[in-house]
Amino acid sequence: DEKVQLYNQPGFIPNDPISIPHLFSKKQDIEISGLFAAVLAWGQRKTILNKCRELMRMMDHAPHDFVINHTESDLKPFLAFKHRTFNATDTLYFLHWLQWYYRENDSLALAFRGSGKVDRIDERLISFYELFFSLEDFPGRTKKHIQTPARKSACKRINMFLRWMTRKDDQGGEFGLWDQIKLSELI
Repeated sequence: DEKVQLYNQPGFIPNDPISIPHLFSKKQDIEISGLFAAVLAWGQRKTILNKCRELMRMMDHAPHDFVINHTESDLKPFLAFKHRTFNATDTLYFLHWLQWYYRENDSLALAFRGSGKVDRIDERLISFYELFFSLEDFPGRTKKHIQTPARKSACKRINMFLRWMTRKDDQGGEFGLWDQIKLSELI
C-alpha cells in the first residue's frame, strides 16, 4: 500500500515512462506510444524518456497517423534510432507490424484476446507474441524485445503496458482503455 501511494499519483507521472502515452488523448496514440514506452523501459529513466520522446517526434507526435500512413521515405530517420539493444532493425519491424495490424484493427486490445479457449493472461501473452512475430519478414533479433511466458519470462514490461491500458483509478496514472483483460489476470 505504501508503494502504491508513492507511485500511483499524478506527481510520479512526469518522470516515468507512463508520461509518454499521457502526451496523447487518442486511444490508438496512447496504445502505440505506451507499447514503445513499455518496451524501451529499461535503463535510466531520463534516457528512456528522451528516447521515447525522440520516437514520438520522429512520428510527428501522431503515432497512429504515422503508423497507418508512413511511406518508405518517412522511415529514413528511424535508421539512426537506438536505445540500448533496441536498434533500427527492431524499430522498423515494430513500425511495419503496427502498420499491418492497425490497418485491420481499431485497438491493440484485440491483439491480446488470446486463443479464445482459455482466458488466462499467460495464454494472451503467448498469443500476442505469436501474432507479433507472424509476419514473414520478422527479424529474429527483435524477439528479445517482446517477452513470452512460453520462454519462462515474467513479461514485466508487457504486463506493465497491459496494466497501463486496463487499470483505471481516481489517481489518473493508468488509462483504463481496455476492459477485455481483468486486472486479476495480470502477472
